[in-house]
Amino acid sequence: MIFIPKTYTVESVTSGHPDKMCDQFSDAILDECLKQDPNTRAGIETFGNHGLLVIGGEVTTKANFNAEEIAKRVYNQIGYEKDFATTIGIIKQSPDIAQGVDTGGAGDQGIMYGFATNETPEFLPMAVVKVHALAKGLEDLRKQNILNWLKPDGKTQITVENGVIKSVLISAQHLDSVGNDEIKNSLVEKLIKPIIGDISGVEILINPTGRFVIGADGFEADAGLTGRKIMVDTYCGLIPHGGGAFSGKDPSKVDRSAAYMARFVAKNLVANGFAKQCLVSVAYAIGRSEPLMVEAINEKGESLAEIVKNKFDFRPLAIIERLNLRQPIYQQTAAYGHFGKDNLSWEKIISLN
Repeated sequence: MIFIPKTYTVESVTSGHPDKMCDQFSDAILDECLKQDPNTRAGIETFGNHGLLVIGGEVTTKANFNAEEIAKRVYNQIGYEKDFATTIGIIKQSPDIAQGVDTGGAGDQGIMYGFATNETPEFLPMAVVKVHALAKGLEDLRKQNILNWLKPDGKTQITVENGVIKSVLISAQHLDSVGNDEIKNSLVEKLIKPIIGDISGVEILINPTGRFVIGADGFEADAGLTGRKIMVDTYCGLIPHGGGAFSGKDPSKVDRSAAYMARFVAKNLVANGFAKQCLVSVAYAIGRSEPLMVEAINEKGESLAEIVKNKFDFRPLAIIERLNLRQPIYQQTAAYGHFGKDNLSWEKIISLN
């Protein structure tokens, strides 16, 4: 069983993309709550739409926080300046959910997946690493004032055939004063070549419509919503996704914490030589601590479940403790993927001997 197909396409977006902005707002609010109260429970949803920001969801915490101020601070850090109206609708978590979570049960039912491959030092598919690097590179070129006509929004895409990059697509928001030739030449030389390397035979597409100017406030051209880039957040669609988003959720929500644990397990099974590629899956019932199912398979389709059950504990509180998840660490995950960043606890390599 080979998980990565011979031909595939992956995508990333910049921190200034409308959906990614909403993810960052939600996680920045979560971080502030966890900073003051590590036992915070939160499910924060943000919606941005043409000069309006709506922040809602459920939060149970001892923290004092101003959701509007946090969102506007992050908005400015991303690189936008226009103001927007804000509506706040945050309430306390449902007691029907809390009665199960209080005893250590899962905060929701669902299925979570984790994946790793020995293809790169990041234990991620090559194109996933590079497509995020291209998106982050757009932000770096802008913030370092190397290309001062770049604006915060942008998307990147790579297509691979038989392990070889066949096309690179960059959609980069820009000032109206810069021409298409300058945009293409600059991005090829300063972004694509340094990351992709030899581009002979690679189709390069940059701003295919010929213009990407509208969007000065981040939500002018398109609305944004927390949790709408779950494939960008994980493995870019190359493996299954259970459907649950991450941002704005505290670690009692297994949508997030169990997906991190599944990645931790998959990465360590590969790093310790049990597989070249590994897919881990886990399922929960709301309010119940023991998972309904834990499975891990290698690239041959062989089960590694017994190793996983002997070495790892997938109960929600055990995950939180092992990965130290009650920390204000989540805003950094809300752009350029939740995996492959060395400073995150679920990316740590341990010995399984």
